[in-house]
Amino acid sequence: STLEVSNLNDGTTTVATTYVTNGSAKAWINLNGTGTIAARDSLNISSTTDVGNGYYRPNFASNMSGDTYTVSGSVVGSTSTNYYSFIAPDGGALTASNFDSEIIYHSGSRNDMDYVHYVIHGDLA
Repeated sequence: STLEVSNLNDGTTTVATTYVTNGSAKAWINLNGTGTIAARDSLNISSTTDVGNGYYRPNFASNMSGDTYTVSGSVVGSTSTNYYSFIAPDGGALTASNFDSEIIYHSGSRNDMDYVHYVIHGDLA
């Protein structure tokens, strides 16, 4: 069955449902990025391809509407002395079905990480 409403109200504040649906993450993943990579938990991610050292490709279960969505995320290494930057996507290559991303160490090399987190916002197909 389908519930169709234009507003949500908590008794104090009314919010348009478009605000909620448009602002919600359409996909996310908590990824173990070392060894045999695997999702610890996820939403709308069917699998993740290990493309190379520090190079991952999350694949959507339900495609995005195109290549104009946004990707944000964070990484955590095995020690608190590691300084990494999160770069996503690799070279600006977004597709409706997946994106490539790199985890770059401060020296410029790609490195696998213990915890890789992605959050995707945009429109589903």
